[in-house]
Amino acid sequence: MTLTDAIRSGFTIINKQWQLVAIQVVLWIINCIFLFLLVGVPFVIALVMLGIDITTLAAGNNLTGLLQNPVELFSKYLGLVLVVITAIFVYVLVATTLWIYVYGGTAGIIGQTLLEPSLQFSMRSFFGQAKKFFFPLMWYFFVIGLVFTAIVFVIGLFGGGTALLVAMAKSRDSTLALFLGIFFTSVVIIASLSILIAALAVTTFGIASLFFKGRGALQSFLDGITFLWNSQKAFWLYLVLLAGYILASILIMFIFYPFQMIPVAGAILSLPLQILSSIVQGYLGLVFLAALFAYFFDQEMRKSEPVPDMPSPGPLYAGSSDPVNTSSVQDAPPEGFPHQSDEHERA
Repeated sequence: MTLTDAIRSGFTIINKQWQLVAIQVVLWIINCIFLFLLVGVPFVIALVMLGIDITTLAAGNNLTGLLQNPVELFSKYLGLVLVVITAIFVYVLVATTLWIYVYGGTAGIIGQTLLEPSLQFSMRSFFGQAKKFFFPLMWYFFVIGLVFTAIVFVIGLFGGGTALLVAMAKSRDSTLALFLGIFFTSVVIIASLSILIAALAVTTFGIASLFFKGRGALQSFLDGITFLWNSQKAFWLYLVLLAGYILASILIMFIFYPFQMIPVAGAILSLPLQILSSIVQGYLGLVFLAALFAYFFDQEMRKSEPVPDMPSPGPLYAGSSDPVNTSSVQDAPPEGFPHQSDEHERA
């Protein structure tokens, strides 16, 4: 399968299972509702209970004045800070749980479509896949979180070492320090982006391994590394899809943003345009995932399928089970002559 075929397969799968796009939009709306209920409402209630005028916070200068001394703000409005932190924590927990649940159902439907091209979408199958892969995905993302934490820690060490080296060079020669600063900063940025993109690619292909091979979280992640190492085209496919998604998102922003700047109609069109933008981005994100699943399935699963045994060739001549032994043919009389057993019967 070429990269173009993988992208085409991604569009084909999502066009067939278009209900997944609607589920993504519903998830986005639910997250907005929970954000308003779990964060917005407690925040406003806490402000009112503490006697803080909301209109003064809406003004930029008053808000800047409150944030000039964060220690005093924290000590004076400790209840407000605790309420906001708790509300944000609960919202993140609820949103993450919903996202893992929906992501499991989405990945399951995409994988089942690759296994059974004639599969028709149903909410029963979606919820079945979501329940099946919720806990495996939860443990998988826990492992991924540890991996990304380690990556960020290593990048921080390299960044701190670079800053220390530049500071040492600056004490001797400012020109050398400038050169080393630009050089090492560029190296750290490029290396960090490459490592993060590779880790994201491994994460996605590991999810494909989690579905198709049914292995554990750590083994699926290692399968993703092995697959990406053995098939470098998979990394280029991920880069092409990522670049296309980013460019499409930027293009959508440039198309929709001017409409929101219209004085009166902008406020009215803001919500519909935001929903439309979420639909397009959700569709492209699902195509992204389906294309990667299709490429993994073609390169890893179809090649690993056992070749069916060919039926053993029958005897060269009728009446003999041994293709080399032709005694039965030699003993058999030509067509039209009576058989020896028939002559005995007549006698």
